[in-house]
Amino acid sequence: MAILLIHGGAGTIAERYQAAYEAGLETALAAGAAALTGGAQEGRSAALAAVLAAVTSMESNEEAFNAGVGGALTRDGVAELDACVMVSHAAPGTRAGAVAGVTNTRNPILLADLVRRTTPHVLLIGPGAEALVEEPVENSVLLTAKSRASLERWRVGNEGDLEQPIDPQRAGSQAGSNTVGAVALDDEGNLAAATSTGGRTGQWSGRVGDAPIPGLGTYADEHVAISCTGKGEAFMEAATAARLAAALHAGRELGEATQQALDDVARLDGDGGLIAVTARGQLVVAFNSPAMAYGVAVGGELESEVGRSPKVDVR
Repeated sequence: MAILLIHGGAGTIAERYQAAYEAGLETALAAGAAALTGGAQEGRSAALAAVLAAVTSMESNEEAFNAGVGGALTRDGVAELDACVMVSHAAPGTRAGAVAGVTNTRNPILLADLVRRTTPHVLLIGPGAEALVEEPVENSVLLTAKSRASLERWRVGNEGDLEQPIDPQRAGSQAGSNTVGAVALDDEGNLAAATSTGGRTGQWSGRVGDAPIPGLGTYADEHVAISCTGKGEAFMEAATAARLAAALHAGRELGEATQQALDDVARLDGDGGLIAVTARGQLVVAFNSPAMAYGVAVGGELESEVGRSPKVDVR
């Protein structure tokens, strides 16, 4: 049975954005589910088409999420976007594509897939990635009233400390991830994962988190697809996605392995969440942060919510 999971980030999601997140999740889940049932298209598996459709929907949403248009701003007021896509069944050298520090596209996830399909590399950064954008936009196009307001709140909380590392306890409600992502299993057994983010409000220019790094914030192989969200540095140090996949390969139960993965992140002073789907049709939504926005589409049934009770939900 085909399965799609999406997330719109984990962290602190302010009540004033609740309605926007709920509407955005519903739209993205419907777009991804339609692609999943539409079958393979343009050389893409249904699973890949689904995760791309869901993530591009969230990247294009100006009212919620932290990716694409409205992505978090650096302390210099610039949107630097990261994304990664990974698939289970592909020729060597084409399983993963990623970009980081991109400033001129609304949909970095599509750029990441272009890197996967058309270059000999997995990850391109900055100008190298930007040169592949077919219809570049000015960075100002990516800025929204919400992202500007978040940066202003961050600056107030960090006044006089702009040359120091980010203190998330003082950075305001939008300092966390609210990264977006999707994982899918299609009827042909293909798995795919996609993750996109603007990073963290107030981050240093050039900072890259876990989202665009295969095996850290995004992963897919023949057994499982995973997308993570949260404090990127902790997920990087924990190598969360790859270690979770390895635990499952070793025979660990999905819920137990996922809880262990989140515990490892917590030990590194981080929190967040993840979604995963296995080739056997198991799925998990898990987070240890105050909230996580997510959605599930299985067998024609679509459900989504902004959850506010940390949990590991295996189905």
